[in-house]
Amino acid sequence: MIAATASRRATYPIRWWIGGILFASTVINYVDRQTLSLLAPFLKRDYHWSNTDYANIVVAFRAAYSVGQTVCGRFIDRTGTRRGLTITVVWYSIVSVLTSLASGFRSFTVFRVLLGLGESANWPGATKAVSEWFPARERALATALFDSGSSIGGAIAPMIVLSIYFRWGWRAAFVIPGLLGFLWLAAWRRFYYSPEDHPRISEQEREMILEERESSRDRTSRPRWLDLLKLPQTWGTIAAKTFTDPVFFFIADWFPIYLVSKGVSLRNGLIAVWIPFLAADLGSLSAGAVSGYLIKRGWPLGRARKVFVLLGGIGILLIIPSVLTVKLPVITILFALATFSYGCFTTVANVLPSDLFESGSVASVSGLSGTGAALGTIVAFELIGRLSDARLASATHAFDPIIVAAGLIPLIGAFLVLALVRNTRATDEGLVQRI
Repeated sequence: MIAATASRRATYPIRWWIGGILFASTVINYVDRQTLSLLAPFLKRDYHWSNTDYANIVVAFRAAYSVGQTVCGRFIDRTGTRRGLTITVVWYSIVSVLTSLASGFRSFTVFRVLLGLGESANWPGATKAVSEWFPARERALATALFDSGSSIGGAIAPMIVLSIYFRWGWRAAFVIPGLLGFLWLAAWRRFYYSPEDHPRISEQEREMILEERESSRDRTSRPRWLDLLKLPQTWGTIAAKTFTDPVFFFIADWFPIYLVSKGVSLRNGLIAVWIPFLAADLGSLSAGAVSGYLIKRGWPLGRARKVFVLLGGIGILLIIPSVLTVKLPVITILFALATFSYGCFTTVANVLPSDLFESGSVASVSGLSGTGAALGTIVAFELIGRLSDARLASATHAFDPIIVAAGLIPLIGAFLVLALVRNTRATDEGLVQRI
């Protein structure tokens, strides 16, 4: 009776409110992780860290994040989206607050490992939620919505974190953002249920969601990791993240240091920090909206996704000319164009698991792709730390070859996605969805 009454009251699409909550989770996730990178120039000075020391702390986070993506993806497939994200958000919010107790290289490293384990669940969990709540024509936009939280989080983090730092110091800059996760949990526990059980969903929306689910084959089985890794579509999904996310993580974790190396003051260069993140959001939302529009116009699902893979891979090349200038407006524009292109690419990368795989495997495959991205980032960051330190010692442009590599590598990923994500015998046998 309560559910029926609530359903009659519902006059808005619940699924987009769900998308908004997932977006908020991603924003908080990124504010928490950005705290260290924004404070890095000051912590390096206070604790006498080299670029290699800082890289090792970041790599420790990425190593834990790498393992956590696959483990948490499987965990969420088994425990369910609501419970799984509840547990992991509690975990990383507590860790973020406790980071204020760090006292040096080792303790910062330990806390970053614990943070990486908890935060790794966000993308597998959000991807699974989208697969449960959105039809295929809306998944790219819904995925772009929650994924844009990373850019928004990255964009607002400097204003939040640096304002707190200049007023109360670095310890408070870890505590206050960490508390945001607990506020989010109150909304999540109150609002998120499966479409079948949600007390506020209208009957029309429930029928629309369940009708598409019932019109496809059963999507509840959970194949083993080994079975999933035998499929080229799985490897295409992994490649999509592995060859693009390290570039965005470089911008997220190293961009302030890169600007300082160019002679830019962070007090005067905040616009250069947050504009590329907003550009990534615009790219992500644009690709999601246009992809859905193309599907409505009759484009095959695969073509509507892959066009943004190719355009995104080519567009990220625009980061390379930034090595030729020290002018802040030019650097900002080039990074914005590159991150816009990244946003187009990453929307497809994030939606592929729900496009290709059964519901019981979505978080697992998303986790595997996240692990690939994290491993790629670990290798990249180790090289970045060592190479930038070596080039600083020789008084050359420390980040020039790093920027060039960051522009070229996603294009390799684009060609791998186009080659691997296609209809194969596995599609004919019903192991993956036709795309």
